[in-house]
Amino acid sequence: MSYTIFVTAPRLAAAGADLLAAAGARVIYLENADSAEEAERVLATEPVDAIISRTVALSAKAIASCPTLQVISKHGVGVSNIDVEAATARGIPVYVTPGANAQSVAEMTLGLLFAAARRIAWMDGELRAGRWSRAQDGIELRGRTLGLLGFGQVGQRVAVVAQALGMQVAAFDPALQDQPSPVAGVQLVGSLDALLPLSQVLSLHVPLNRHTRGLIDAERLARLPRGAILVNTARGEVVDEAALVDALKSGQLHAVGLDTTVQEPLPADSPLLALPNAVITPHVGGSTPAALAAMASGAVRNVLGWLRGEPSDPSACVNPAVLAAHAAA
Repeated sequence: MSYTIFVTAPRLAAAGADLLAAAGARVIYLENADSAEEAERVLATEPVDAIISRTVALSAKAIASCPTLQVISKHGVGVSNIDVEAATARGIPVYVTPGANAQSVAEMTLGLLFAAARRIAWMDGELRAGRWSRAQDGIELRGRTLGLLGFGQVGQRVAVVAQALGMQVAAFDPALQDQPSPVAGVQLVGSLDALLPLSQVLSLHVPLNRHTRGLIDAERLARLPRGAILVNTARGEVVDEAALVDALKSGQLHAVGLDTTVQEPLPADSPLLALPNAVITPHVGGSTPAALAAMASGAVRNVLGWLRGEPSDPSACVNPAVLAAHAAA
């Protein structure tokens, strides 16, 4: 049986595209990767069986407009752009590809940490502008404490490298309450409030949801040790950006490394761009060829498995109630 698969991006890595071709699937690509309107139009006019979701919003309206839709898989793990509640109401499972980009995101986290600690990006810019500006206020990381908010596959990889550098590592993850640490030597603490005062470096590895939106606000930034470093490779909306700018200007934060911001692309008038102690990249932590291939193939396997009656690992489904309902039917 041939399926119609809608990829909400102009392309898909060959590792995934080849699987779709081998399955004889008809594939529709979103021409404008930022156009929610185009996505809605495709879903309202095409007999789409499955969606492989990149970054564009999949609203309740879009999901409701496609009566043939059976399954959605995120190309990655963050589902804040998908109306999961609307999918659940329709009995549509929403899958993710856990771990597919974990190594690449962990490496980006470490890259931003080093760049922020030593003002690498700022010195590079100074040299290119013809100025021999030798920043000598860099932070040596050995002996400092890294706090990890979220301790899944990315956080665990970061912890191993941080320990090899001689850092102490503490982590808070509600999913690991009353459990031993999955990484030897990492101190698991019982709350964010307990983590913040320990964190001379705080690295964020949490999904965006109603509990985490604006979580790192002015009050919580003030609980960090003065001169701390913040790294965010999770979602921009987890951090109150106005409070972040104030903390960078006041010296409460030594520096920040951001791979994600509240508005993407970052507006040209963003105050973050005027700060020499902010290192910013355009949300590419999981966008290495290796990670893109793994996410593409994982997402394709998720949707084809469901359509063929061979569902993926239930732990990769973010609305497992749908799986239970289908099993009981």
